[in-house]
Amino acid sequence: MNILWYNGLGRVAERSNAPHLKCGVGQPTVSSNLTPSDVKKIMVFGTFDIVHLGHEDFFRQARALAEEPYLIVSVARDAAAARHRGAAPRRNERERLEVVQKHPRVDKALLGDVDGYMRHITYERPDIIALGYDQSGEYVENLERDLKAAGLPTKVVRLAPFKPETFKTSKLRS
Repeated sequence: MNILWYNGLGRVAERSNAPHLKCGVGQPTVSSNLTPSDVKKIMVFGTFDIVHLGHEDFFRQARALAEEPYLIVSVARDAAAARHRGAAPRRNERERLEVVQKHPRVDKALLGDVDGYMRHITYERPDIIALGYDQSGEYVENLERDLKAAGLPTKVVRLAPFKPETFKTSKLRS
């Protein structure tokens, strides 16, 4: 099978006759009958201190937004997570990133920006940003405005909760 490897801008970076392989962190693999426009980059954000069934459903819902999804997961930096949640995560950002990178539904995992949030979004140029049902704060309130200011036609959607009375990190930690 001929495989096309796409770079971060959705352009063909390399062609290969290697068998199809799942890439956790590297470039996505897509069979040769697809074009870059067929692949939809979907970006989600979170701390992911404990990856639980709620996160599994979050990833599943995000991937379901496109026929040919490429899921990019932005893992919150330690300082940003502490600022937003009022306490530092139990695991540091590198440990959390490593866990998310290994998840079978994730095509690419990366650390969020140290300051602000638009730099890595602008670099990745997602087609869709999928927000969790409970995500809030300044970045969520200003996201659509900031995407427009950056010239990105990214669609923002809010995903449904999955048993929030059970699968919420703050409840699982206590």
